[in-house]
Amino acid sequence: MNRYELARLLGAPAGLLTEARREAVVIEDSDPRRFMTALAAATAQGGTVILASETWSESERAQLAVLRKLDAVTPATAAGKGWLCIPTGGTGGHVKLARHDEETLAAAVGGFCRHFSITQVNAVGLLPLHHVSGLMAWLRCALTGGEYRPLDWKKIEAGELPALPAKPQGWVVSLVPTQLERLLRNATAVAWLQGFRTIFLGGAPAWPELLAKAAAAQLPLSLGYGLTETAAMVTGLRPAEFLLGARGNGPALPHANVQVGGDGVISVGGDSLFRGYYPEWRDRRPFATGDLGRLDGQGHLQVLGRRDAVIITGGEKVDPAEVEAVLCGSGELGEVIVLGVPDAEWGQVVVAAYPASAQPVWALVQQAVTSRLSAMKRPKHFVPVADWPVNDQGKVNRAEVARRVQAAMSDPKQRSS
Repeated sequence: MNRYELARLLGAPAGLLTEARREAVVIEDSDPRRFMTALAAATAQGGTVILASETWSESERAQLAVLRKLDAVTPATAAGKGWLCIPTGGTGGHVKLARHDEETLAAAVGGFCRHFSITQVNAVGLLPLHHVSGLMAWLRCALTGGEYRPLDWKKIEAGELPALPAKPQGWVVSLVPTQLERLLRNATAVAWLQGFRTIFLGGAPAWPELLAKAAAAQLPLSLGYGLTETAAMVTGLRPAEFLLGARGNGPALPHANVQVGGDGVISVGGDSLFRGYYPEWRDRRPFATGDLGRLDGQGHLQVLGRRDAVIITGGEKVDPAEVEAVLCGSGELGEVIVLGVPDAEWGQVVVAAYPASAQPVWALVQQAVTSRLSAMKRPKHFVPVADWPVNDQGKVNRAEVARRVQAAMSDPKQRSS
């Protein structure tokens, strides 16, 4: 498949197809239908295409402007490749754009379909299309002749659950853990989710209690692992495996090679791998991620957390994801971020931040903490954060939370404990 065949599959009118190169196009429309039309046209018309978000700050837009100026003086070293630039890391305060093209995207779709034994993907879209998870949900449908139906998450959360037409191969949907947690509170929403062929869960670690509730409701969950740099999923647990009690992130998809080095760092190779961070290029060597993991005897990946997120307190290492899972599992804190704050005595202390609108029963939180975490791993402070900072995917801006926590820690009156 070449670029112009992809454009036709995305719905671009034949009259737009051209070989002409042009100035880079930035697409940032939050309306899914307009975004899809714009991307189909830009794919057909040639040149670099950059995906962005309308919610980006002035700082993030300034960073993008700098990258575009660098591109103006950087010769393309791989003609016709890496033309689609997908943002990764923008909400953390540092904009990076992973280069993809029709070859990397088609490889990702092909491996996905073979792994899950599906030839026509029909998907409900609840994630923004400039994000790799939302984009790939649409592309899987477009490249297999299926239907993609974008829906408004706020309406779904409010209980407006549309009936989906019957399809021979059913429907799939992608959710982040906080979305699943909210839907599980509503029996009608649970019944709606039970009608899907597969529910893909990603974007953040899912805590054990959430997965237990999903299993009890017999939801066909697939836990996976993927990055913008890999065009989304490169491992995936099949729903049948999940319902039989398996957890973790599943085995590698056919198009990917997933390895864990002696230092515990996950690396990924394969045909869906990005071609560099715009405006630069990289060769096709495997990509060392910033994540730690392990492979079990069946070749299933277990993601253990970010390599750079480890908190060292009193000489002991603490994995924030482990503490977050315990706090969420208490049932009192649906959203929480755990981080290390500099401390003169301990080096760092473990601090948990949570939305100020939450009203946890602290006795239940402390019961979960003391029963499941060693003393060194228990948060020393809980900090409420007003206007909990999330992006339009519902993913928390950890860098902004950290900034606010640092400010709050200088004012002890703002700490819950």
